[in-house]
Amino acid sequence: MTRGNQREKDRERAQARAGSKAKQGKSDGLTPEQRRERDAKALQEKAAKKAAGQDAGGNNAGGSGNKK
Repeated sequence: MTRGNQREKDRERAQARAGSKAKQGKSDGLTPEQRRERDAKALQEKAAKKAAGQDAGGNNAGGSGNKK
């Protein structure tokens, strides 16, 4: 066995990394319904802000046009 216990250590490290990512998830303490309401409100605000910007003529937001 030329690699010794390196494979085992690598597996342990990978497992620890995967475990920590799973724990970082939904830590905001909201129910799914509350999260949906919050997200919907944020999207409405974003759309209103974008619409207000377009009304003012400042259409600098995103998109890659056909500039050749």
